Amino acid sequence: MQRPTSEWTFTHMNRLFPSTTVGRGVSYTRSGRLTMPLEVEYQLDGRTYDLGHLHRRTYSTGFVVLHKGNLVHESYPGLFAGPGVRFQLFSLTKSITSILVGIALDNRMIIDVSDMVTQYLPNLAGTAYDGVSVEHLLDMTSGAGTVESWTDPESDIARFTDAIFTGGSLEAVVRSVARFARPGAAFNYSTIDTQVLGWVLEAASGTSLAEFASRWLWSRIGADHDAYYWLSRESGRSAIGGGSFNATVRDLARIGQLMSHGGAIGGQRIVSRAWVERSWRDVEPHLMAGALGRQQPDHYGYANHWWTVTGGGRHTFAALGIYGQYLYVDPDADIVIAKCSAWPVEEDPHLDRETVVALNAVVRHLEGMDAFAAARSG
Repeated sequence: MQRPTSEWTFTHMNRLFPSTTVGRGVSYTRSGRLTMPLEVEYQLDGRTYDLGHLHRRTYSTGFVVLHKGNLVHESYPGLFAGPGVRFQLFSLTKSITSILVGIALDNRMIIDVSDMVTQYLPNLAGTAYDGVSVEHLLDMTSGAGTVESWTDPESDIARFTDAIFTGGSLEAVVRSVARFARPGAAFNYSTIDTQVLGWVLEAASGTSLAEFASRWLWSRIGADHDAYYWLSRESGRSAIGGGSFNATVRDLARIGQLMSHGGAIGGQRIVSRAWVERSWRDVEPHLMAGALGRQQPDHYGYANHWWTVTGGGRHTFAALGIYGQYLYVDPDADIVIAKCSAWPVEEDPHLDRETVVALNAVVRHLEGMDAFAAARSG
């Protein structure tokens, strides 16, 4: 997990863990490869940088930009990267799980976000997840578990990760977490919450996470390549709904396009517009930007397993993963940016700040090009 070895690790997870395919289906759309440069500059701490600096300074491995559904730029600075390479997306997976839950709700497999977790997972009765709703899980307000710390070996996430890697029982870890707050009262970022959400989806649909994702999402968006989940080593082999999805950067950008276009792509309605809009509305005070706690940057709020991004009254939102994975969606300008990275550490507020500044600069640049073209045609 350390550089430079991590660049290989993050593109070969199926060589390290058991995995299961998320099939693209029979119908798919090949993306053409573009070599056109994107001449964008951004300002940071009084200095000017371009995208080349961004990739070097923030360890980019893959970078794709869509504008109005068109592929306008891609580059692969990573050592093992390319258009057909599938990248480990870490917690960006959580936002894909959210889309799957929205699809299950649209199809009445899950009846309502107010449904209790124990309606679908009675084995969690009497645990910290008793009395927690699907909505609480989606907004990370379950009140279950400790602060997610990668440096504390006794933290819930450390015990959960250890169980994944060593074949321990994920359910035993989930059952052991303590309640720290009343459900719905406080935000606490939790991969374990998403694992429970994935189990709810599997119980409601009667299929595995990978089978559901393939049938209802991946086979319908025109994906270039199959995706996959790597699995835990326990005998039951669980997909990690909060962190084990792998896909090409181009196909990741298609997910962003789906969200930018209100839940439809290629003429197909995949998930309801209302579900997409729920993903950028951080309406609860404790979910708004600046209110998530000291662990989270002030420019992020949270809604529906997506991060809302402050600035200019826009509806920008993002899916994020540790080590610098970004799916940045600006539906107002219909711009999607997918960036995979191999940061030296799991989380770095300075690298995150620079990335957000640069991605906003890409949006402004493309909007400026649109305005220039409109002025000329007018």
